[in-house]
Amino acid sequence: MKMEKRRLGRTGHLSSVVTFGSYSIGKLDQDAADQVIQLSLDHGVNHIDIAPGYAKAMERVAAWMPDLRPKMFLGAKTPMRTRDDAWRNVENIMDRMNVDSFDLFQLHSVIDPDTLDIVTSDGGALQTLIEMKDQGLTQWIGITGHGPSVPRTHLEALRRYDFDTVMFPVNATMYKNSKYRADAEELIKICNKKDVGIQAIKMLARGGWEGVTPDIGTWYDAHREQADIEKALWWQLSQPIHTAPSCGESTLLPIVLDAAERFEILSEERQQEIVDGQNPTRPHPALAIL
Repeated sequence: MKMEKRRLGRTGHLSSVVTFGSYSIGKLDQDAADQVIQLSLDHGVNHIDIAPGYAKAMERVAAWMPDLRPKMFLGAKTPMRTRDDAWRNVENIMDRMNVDSFDLFQLHSVIDPDTLDIVTSDGGALQTLIEMKDQGLTQWIGITGHGPSVPRTHLEALRRYDFDTVMFPVNATMYKNSKYRADAEELIKICNKKDVGIQAIKMLARGGWEGVTPDIGTWYDAHREQADIEKALWWQLSQPIHTAPSCGESTLLPIVLDAAERFEILSEERQQEIVDGQNPTRPHPALAIL
């Protein structure tokens, strides 16, 4: 079966409903990373999400760029907050990845009003992205983040600048938090009205690690079993979003890709049943899982 593709808002790109989340390969050697990348390609993934903080992910992907760049939508991010720092970061990313342009470049981890004020101020990092677009270094400009206040922060960001995409958590466990759900649904509604591409992260998050030693590579406790992964992903893809970056644990990717290829939209009743049935393993306040 072929993975569904959805139009990523005004970018017009038909993104596979699962994006290759490169965090998962950051700590792998090249041979292991190559296997993960090839698996994603074999399943029809045509969109990469990457950031400089993902360990060696950029170096692992760089080896593939000469062949993949013409046929893969490349979305990258900068965590820098000022124009000058962001420009240095962009140049470093281009060098690490062996690329001379991006399809999408994003302000990374803009999670609260104070951060938004900095990046959108005169001399802030947004200025770098606008200059990149003017110079042909990126076609589109986006904003990303995760946390309880992110939907409200991104709504305000869209009032200040006409971002082409957003990236934030849309997750069944997090939707048990009524405040987060209301804010997320409002952001999704506004994005679809403005034709802003929606990238939904944290597809498998179910809780935190407090009091236990993590046994997988994600910074949150994730669903592991096929049935639970299928429910979590099918719920996420049943929301009016466009694509979902894969989780940060490479061993779960085969199950995620299989579930994505078999995706069937869920009824509203079934979606609510899945939300109601979520039992967070441990709180994760940074993800609004309480």
